[in-house]
Amino acid sequence: MEEEIKNFIKVWILAITSLSYTYYISSKLPKGIIRLFSLLPIIYLFTILPLSLSSFHLSGLTAFFLVWLANFKLLLFAFDQGPLSPPPPNLFHFISISCLPIKIKQNPPPDLTSQENPPTHFVQKVFYLILFAVKLSLLVIIIRSYEYKKHMHPNAVLALYCLHMYLELEVSLVLVVTPARAIFGFELEPQFNEPYLATSLQDFWGRRWNLMVPSILRPTIYYPIRRTFTHLIGPKWATLMGLVASFVVSGLMHEAIFYYLTRVSPTWEVTCFFVLHGICTAVEVVVKKEVGTDKRRLHRAVSGPLVLSFVAVTGVWLLFPQLTRNGVDEKTIEEYSIVLDFVRDKFGILRQKAMHIW
Repeated sequence: MEEEIKNFIKVWILAITSLSYTYYISSKLPKGIIRLFSLLPIIYLFTILPLSLSSFHLSGLTAFFLVWLANFKLLLFAFDQGPLSPPPPNLFHFISISCLPIKIKQNPPPDLTSQENPPTHFVQKVFYLILFAVKLSLLVIIIRSYEYKKHMHPNAVLALYCLHMYLELEVSLVLVVTPARAIFGFELEPQFNEPYLATSLQDFWGRRWNLMVPSILRPTIYYPIRRTFTHLIGPKWATLMGLVASFVVSGLMHEAIFYYLTRVSPTWEVTCFFVLHGICTAVEVVVKKEVGTDKRRLHRAVSGPLVLSFVAVTGVWLLFPQLTRNGVDEKTIEEYSIVLDFVRDKFGILRQKAMHIW
């Protein structure tokens, strides 16, 4: 554990140094090919840095932050687009926005600011804190329940994996971005918007699940493809092509992250999952336009469970096999025990030192 933490620190020192170079040197170069060439070594470095880590949690989060978010933002930055353009006012803001799942809220209109209705704003904060505490408690319960996994039905274990994936992603991302909010005073967009309330695939993937992903795929994949093909095949088909292409790229990036987790050659099941969802979402968009009125659509009490069931079933079919067959699930569960023992040992050492001083 100590060696892994040292490697983790080294990885992020290199990442921060690279982003400092980007802020002070690349940002001064003309946008376009010249700036892109100056960023290619950084993009390559970010691609290989997660290979230095073996922990599921550390390598997974590092791969997501550097290989996906940072690299895509740097590609946009090369052409003076995206959240890094114009460059933030100081280096620390630049680093935070570059590699963390941060999307800063735009200033609300004066008549909608929280100062005009402070009680409502306070109640909302309390509600979200309580909701986060409930989710964190559920995550702890799920982790502890794995001790009895041998007595559970395999389908029950897979259901726990689905819930675990969602809760751990949301809790982890909240804990990562909270320091940026506290230190810099950023007003941040939420990373998740209660995905269990989704009423359609379009709602689930576009407005509720891991919102940093669609916000970075739209300017890098969706908008360019739609803009390029609108004159060739018309706006309707260009929109659908951009939608499906975004899911394909998302699948490839998830496939890459799964490689960092398993260190096994891709089987393309993960990509198939996202291609399937991209096609189904495109069909859903077409059907919605054809149906037109809300009266002829399924009630949310029906569409909601159908959407969640489809996501869960296809996830169990195409996402989890690549993890379970390579023992990543067992490794992840084991890591919790290792981290707990590590913290206990360090706490015991600190307590002994304190007692010795007194």
